[in-house]
Amino acid sequence: MDFDQAPFLVIWETTRSCGLSCRHCRASAILGRDPGELSTQEGIALMKDVASMGTPIFILSGGDPLNRPDLEQLVRGGKDAGLRIGTIPAATENLTRERIFQLKDAGIDQIAFSLDGPNAALHDGFRRVPGSFERTLEGASYVREAKIPLQINTVLAAWNFRYLEEMVKLVTKLEAVFWEVFFLIPIGRGAELTSITPDQFEDAFERLHRLNAETDCVIKLTEAPHYRRFVVQKEASSGKTGKERADRIRHILARPRGVGGAMGLSPQAVNAGKGFAFVDYLGNVCPSGFLPTPAGNIRHTPLSKLYRESPLFVTLRNPDILKGKCGRCEFARMCAGSRARAWAVTGDMLASDPYCVYEPQAAS
Repeated sequence: MDFDQAPFLVIWETTRSCGLSCRHCRASAILGRDPGELSTQEGIALMKDVASMGTPIFILSGGDPLNRPDLEQLVRGGKDAGLRIGTIPAATENLTRERIFQLKDAGIDQIAFSLDGPNAALHDGFRRVPGSFERTLEGASYVREAKIPLQINTVLAAWNFRYLEEMVKLVTKLEAVFWEVFFLIPIGRGAELTSITPDQFEDAFERLHRLNAETDCVIKLTEAPHYRRFVVQKEASSGKTGKERADRIRHILARPRGVGGAMGLSPQAVNAGKGFAFVDYLGNVCPSGFLPTPAGNIRHTPLSKLYRESPLFVTLRNPDILKGKCGRCEFARMCAGSRARAWAVTGDMLASDPYCVYEPQAAS
C-alpha cells in the first residue's frame, strides 16, 4: 500500500461511554454517552469512505462499543463496504454470550479483549472494577465458542513489566490468534503511570522476538516502532543467509492477513498519520488516539481528504524532517520512532522518541 494515499488501519472511537475506569485510559472515559457521537448513518458513511481508499481493516473501538445498541448494524455496514471489521468490547455486564453471537451473525471478523495482568488481583486493580478479569476470561470463552478469532491487548508499563512471562503463558492458554502489546503513552489517565525504561523496551523486544518462534499467534507491538530496528539487527547477527534473514524478518514484521485467522500486519511501518488514522466519537480525525491533534472533522471534510492532504498528516509521513537522533537514524524510514510518545513526553511530535536506546550510525 501507498501510505501517502491510504491508511492500512482506521480506528473509530464509536463512543467514550465505558463502565470501567482504567488507570491508563487515554480518553478518561465516563459511563454516559455523549449526544454528539457520530450517528449510525455517519459511521457507515465513514466506513464507505475508508473502504473507497483501499484500506483493508477497520476497528470499532471505544470506550465500550457494546454501549452502542447499533454496534451490530455498524458491523454489517462495514462488511457491506468490503472492510475487515474488528471490535474491542469492555469487560462489563454488557459482555454476554448473546451479544457475542449477535456480533458473529453480523459478520465480525475479530474480537479483542484487554488483559493487563495475569491474575484477577493485578488486572482488576489496573482496570479498577472488581470482576473484570473473570468477565474477560468468560468473554474469551464465548468468542472461542462462536469461532471468532480472539485477540488479546495488553498495555505494558513499569507496574506489570515483571509479569511479562506470565502474560505470555496466559495469552497462549487463551488460544489467542493475535496479541497486541501496547507500550504505554503517558496521556489521559496514563500520565499518572510510569513507562518501562528504554533498556526494558529492548528486553521486551527480545522476549517477544523469541515468542514469534514459539507460537503461531501473531505478535504486534504498538507504539514501539523501534522493534523493527531491533528485529533487523537481531536477524543480521543470526548467521542466516540473506534470503533466510529476509524471510524471517518478513515473517515477524509482515505477517499476511489471514494467518491464524488474525487481522495481520502491514509490511511497512505503521505510525501515527502514516498508515493509520483515528476518528474520535465526535468525528475528529487524528493521527492516533495517543496523538489527539485533529486535522479536521468528517462532518465537514471526508477522512480520505484529510488523510491525504492535511498538513498534519503530510508532515507526519515525512521522515526527513524528524529532529534529534530520529532525524539522523538510518532506520528512520522503517521506524521513525513513536510520534505519539515524542509528543506526550516532549510536546513536539517531531522530536526523537525518548525511549529508544539506539544511537544512529548515520552522520549528523
